[in-house]
Amino acid sequence: MPKLHRRNARSKLPRVINPLKRRRKIIARIFFAAVLVFIVFAVAAGTVLISPNNCVIGKPPSDLPIESVKFASSSGATLHGWFISGQPGNGVIVLMHGIRGNRLQMLDRARFLFHAGYSVLLFDFQGHGESIGKHITAGYLESRDATAAVNFVHQKLPKEKIGVIGGSMGGAAALLAKPPLQVNAMILESVYPTINQAIEDRLEVRFGWLGKFGTPFLTWQLKPRLGFGADDLCPIQQVGKITVSKLFIAGTEDHLTTPQESKDLFNAAANPKQLWLVEGAGHADVDRFAKVEYEKRVLDFLAKNLN
Repeated sequence: MPKLHRRNARSKLPRVINPLKRRRKIIARIFFAAVLVFIVFAVAAGTVLISPNNCVIGKPPSDLPIESVKFASSSGATLHGWFISGQPGNGVIVLMHGIRGNRLQMLDRARFLFHAGYSVLLFDFQGHGESIGKHITAGYLESRDATAAVNFVHQKLPKEKIGVIGGSMGGAAALLAKPPLQVNAMILESVYPTINQAIEDRLEVRFGWLGKFGTPFLTWQLKPRLGFGADDLCPIQQVGKITVSKLFIAGTEDHLTTPQESKDLFNAAANPKQLWLVEGAGHADVDRFAKVEYEKRVLDFLAKNLN
């Protein structure tokens, strides 16, 4: 009986937990909670990034002879835009705006090009402006819109040479088009080499060096949510297949597509090609930052390749 009593007494003693094991469990719980929160944040951020950016554009400016147009794209969208008729024989320039923008983003370019005698098409990519789409795809579906825009110009003015000016996503869409766009020249402004680099740059601008660790949490969403992967958004893999003359323009203070990334894209490109680094310019302001030189260089390049 006494032995049984001692055994029962020991069983009632409080259980002693190893402090080291306890700390490990707490750290593990905090870690998994942080990962879960980060995943939820990444999914929410991904939803915001791919959500359409539609809006009413309004009436065209009265200082240009603008014709409202629309045409179908294999992206599934009907694309809305403006066409400006220039002098016959001078060529047509197709303007392709950046992500979460619309045709208004390219209006200043349309003005100086028209006054130089060019016809101009500016339009809204799918999921932007007045062109309805389910998701913004950073150049994947937009590349089909780029093809549709060029085809529209070929049908409208079959004898004219065609040039493209694409900014950021617009330039990526022009490079990602398959087969390559049937144009005579391309001007590519601040175009990302790969979507991984584009995302990493933007996260680093917002969150510092820690931001780059969030890139995989965004890129892994592409396949299940949009049906394509990061490998499908690599303009640097396509630029070597495009043999028409190309002018690359980038700002030296661009933190969203770094100068080195622009140099890498240029180096991967097939000849003929030119590179202009605009000292002090950022990501989307090269045309405004160096307005006079920008217009001169663009017009000189187009004159050599379209006239």
